[in-house]
Amino acid sequence: MPTVLVVIVHYRTPGLLIDCLRSLEAEVRSYGSASVVVVDNQSQDGSAARIGEAIRSEGWSGWARLVESPVNGGFAYGNNHVIGPALATANPPDYFWLLNPDTTIYPGSMTSLIDFLAAHPKAGLAGSAIEEKPGVLWPYAFRFPSLLSELDDGLKLGIVSRLLSRWSILKLMDQNRESPVDWVAGASLMVKRQVFEQIGLMDEDYFLYYEETDYCLQAQRAGWGCWYVPKSRVFHVVGASTGVVDRPPEPRRIPRYWFESRRRFFIKNRSRLYAMATDLVWMLSYALWRLRRVLQRKDGFEPPQLFGDFVRNSSLMTSEISVNPAVAKSRS
Repeated sequence: MPTVLVVIVHYRTPGLLIDCLRSLEAEVRSYGSASVVVVDNQSQDGSAARIGEAIRSEGWSGWARLVESPVNGGFAYGNNHVIGPALATANPPDYFWLLNPDTTIYPGSMTSLIDFLAAHPKAGLAGSAIEEKPGVLWPYAFRFPSLLSELDDGLKLGIVSRLLSRWSILKLMDQNRESPVDWVAGASLMVKRQVFEQIGLMDEDYFLYYEETDYCLQAQRAGWGCWYVPKSRVFHVVGASTGVVDRPPEPRRIPRYWFESRRRFFIKNRSRLYAMATDLVWMLSYALWRLRRVLQRKDGFEPPQLFGDFVRNSSLMTSEISVNPAVAKSRS
């Protein structure tokens, strides 16, 4: 049977992580050729001790173990901290399943991804359908960000959204069949070993966000397909660690690393000129949306200081491609 290594990068959500392991137990035990590694990204709040104790007391030690990262280097760094050494072993896993700690796994979620990738030689990555609430499906996968998708995101105008639907980031998915997509969420993403061997590990200079988008793009440029597999389904508590969610009870300010990751993605994969044009388009279209809201006397649901934060972190203000300071420090 193909071997599978499940990698869960954790930060200060031990209760959710333990629930995730509990939901994984039957799947991992019944499959027989899977193991789980939890990477604690320097939580420094007692999480690692709590998780380690749960693994011991629940009898999970035969298939799950805890690794403590030397730095909080973010999502890509945490995954690479385990995947890199695993690839260097005499018998590396056939598949790597990247899971978020705030997910709950439904029966068959892992084997559905394995079976699909095994049956499709050109498919290198596969992602699950995501539930935003138990039993309530979030029926989307993603297209790569572009100048037109940023225009649509900033303007928020129905007629424009319909005209630009082919370029919208969100892609409505048919839940009755597997479909090729640009990228899928890193909350549940399975990757063939050969993909890592060909294109390398994830880009650690993304601290958080855009890293799976970037990795799916690099894989597709190397000839590997990315697929949405709705037979695999997980429930995901979006933003449990970061607070960056679409509709929280109260809007929260978007952290700086989100803007830096966005800037890195466009400069790295397009060009500085393209990134600048994209930023300018978003700012102008967003300003028009704000003006329309004022004229219509409607409140807009948005994070605090969004426009100012966007401008300060845009490629118009700095042409530098961002780097992950935690990882850069660990390299020095």
